Amino acid sequence: MNALAEGFALFLGFLGWLMVGIALPNRYWKVSSVDGNVITTSTIYENLWMSCATDSTGVHNCRDFPSLLALNGYIQASRALMIAAIMFGTLGLVATLAGMRCSKIGGENYILKGRVAAIGGVFFLLQGLCTMIAISWYAANITQEFFDQFYPGTKYEIGEGLYIGWASATLAIIGGCCLMCACRNETSTEKRQYPYQPPSRGHVLSTVTMSQSAPSQYGRNAYV
Repeated sequence: MNALAEGFALFLGFLGWLMVGIALPNRYWKVSSVDGNVITTSTIYENLWMSCATDSTGVHNCRDFPSLLALNGYIQASRALMIAAIMFGTLGLVATLAGMRCSKIGGENYILKGRVAAIGGVFFLLQGLCTMIAISWYAANITQEFFDQFYPGTKYEIGEGLYIGWASATLAIIGGCCLMCACRNETSTEKRQYPYQPPSRGHVLSTVTMSQSAPSQYGRNAYV
């Protein structure tokens, strides 16, 4: 595998994994602004774990969601997908570090190390897909409630946590694809065999001519 492609893919995967860890506890997944006087609440924001409110004086008040089973289905699914994304990213980092040429794990068996690095690319790809599904699903519910004229509750807008999640998913998918493509090209190059080259016609003819022109060492009586 090319060392430059290895390092670039590892950097993208690590950056995507780090941004998932930043997006998951971020409080601003959806934000709603409400105008009012000093006493009334001016901003409400939520994430997967809690709902917070702040007034115009800058006082914050947060409360955790009381029950997991009482939450909406998309919030529960987004929680599971984001946690799975962090786990896939961790496995991808471990597999990629073990499969790099500069690491001493696996000795000099570069075919095995390339396959391990390709598995790390698969984990990075799974991380990006899980993050993308969770973030997009959460954002789709926000936009659906926002444009629904008959929705009775508070309408929210997309917060900065979702943008961080989208960027994380994009980096992880690019890093995983780079690792998988690089390992695939290396494997196909190592398994390439030399094509069979039959002897030229002139060489065959010259051999036959020499065998026919060679004088016989036996007399006629030898064949009786």
